[in-house]
Amino acid sequence: MNKTKPVALACFLLAILFAQCTQPAPAPNASQADAQPSIDTVKRGEYLVEIMGCHDCHSPKVMTPQGPAPDPKLLLSGHPANMPLPAITDPNMVKPGQWVLFHPMNTASVGPWGTSFAANLTPDVTGIGEWSYDQFKRAVVEGKYKGIENGRTLLPPMPWPNYKNIADEDLMAIFAYFKSLPPISNKVPAPIPPAQ
Repeated sequence: MNKTKPVALACFLLAILFAQCTQPAPAPNASQADAQPSIDTVKRGEYLVEIMGCHDCHSPKVMTPQGPAPDPKLLLSGHPANMPLPAITDPNMVKPGQWVLFHPMNTASVGPWGTSFAANLTPDVTGIGEWSYDQFKRAVVEGKYKGIENGRTLLPPMPWPNYKNIADEDLMAIFAYFKSLPPISNKVPAPIPPAQ
């Protein structure tokens, strides 16, 4: 009988060890996102930004033989602050149910919500330079302006509802990529209400 106790204890300890090894890894937390990311994480973020179309609106364009392409000097810096918008000659075009208009650089759009401008996503103070991961997550997943908890909802065409179920690992990789970019000083204009 005395020999069965050590065997039973060993079996019990092995069962506990097995249970611990088969537990899923804990989800990453905000402090992990704000820590120095690995090169692989930044590369994953770059890949996700490319396939999710972030450059379509957030990067000013240059004309190429294949059409407009993101300006490599201004990647993800948002609508240029010093770039005026062309006049809308027919205000009926932006009434509900009519048209939505896009700036030639695709960094500004006009519709029934007014005029919205693509944000600067570089790590400059005029972009997301002072943002925490929690702010970034709140902006992308909940559609809150600058990630402010009780802030206004992000305006179209930002497709934030599409990202509400994004995995934390992917969102952290995107954040790491944005933070790895060269900072570009560009204070994007504030939205313009529809009446103006």
